[in-house]
Amino acid sequence: MSTFTIAQISDLHCGSPHFVPSLLDRALVEINDLQPDLVIVSGDLTGDGLRGEYELARKYLDRVECEHMLVIPGNHDSRNVGYVHFEEMFGARNHVVQREGVTIVAVDSTEPDLDHGQIGRGRYPWIEQQFQEGRAELRIFVLHHHLLPIPGTGRERNIVYDAGDAIECLQRAGVDIVLSGHKHVPYAWRLEDLFVINAGTVSSQRLRGKTRPCYNVIEITDHHVDVWRKYPFHGQEKIIQFSTETRSFEKYTARIEDEVTPSRS
Repeated sequence: MSTFTIAQISDLHCGSPHFVPSLLDRALVEINDLQPDLVIVSGDLTGDGLRGEYELARKYLDRVECEHMLVIPGNHDSRNVGYVHFEEMFGARNHVVQREGVTIVAVDSTEPDLDHGQIGRGRYPWIEQQFQEGRAELRIFVLHHHLLPIPGTGRERNIVYDAGDAIECLQRAGVDIVLSGHKHVPYAWRLEDLFVINAGTVSSQRLRGKTRPCYNVIEITDHHVDVWRKYPFHGQEKIIQFSTETRSFEKYTARIEDEVTPSRS
């Protein structure tokens, strides 16, 4: 019984005043030691979409030793026509990956020079088709923006404009997991049959409340999924575990650093 492991990092913000190089250095070392099957970078590689920031992000991500890495842009990356640099240095802004019974569809949800985003009704048939063709046992959808408001982030203005229709599309497609970033606050929910998992920022000190820089590790063994929140230099804690077969789940809430207790099942 093998485990398929995904490392998800988000909101690097290379070149911004809040960027902390040592945090990203450490996270990349930890990820390479983990030897995941796939690395997902869910947007906001840069501070303002500038070429020098993209070049810095490229230098860091070139250090990822995983053979399979999937990168999509975030709203900061689409500032100042930054998506042109993204395409030059990272390639396509939408991806389909099929590996070991897992299908991942990742889309660019950004709009140039705007913080909000959308998926767009025109892409729904394409998204459903990719998941149908994959015939995978596990289906994962990736975007930068949120599909659901996140507690502890203040007034919510940045869920995708077509969130309701997009969620219905993903439910029709039989999606199991949604991965996103954007607000620098990690969280996890179950919404009907979807498990929605948000990553924090891996290397920015632009934080909300008591959140800390972190990234996610998703471990999939048959129908069982464990999601871990890892803090560069400072250990890890489990966020949620669930079954993609029965949809039963258990969420965890940290009481003190590196100590967690189950809060719901």
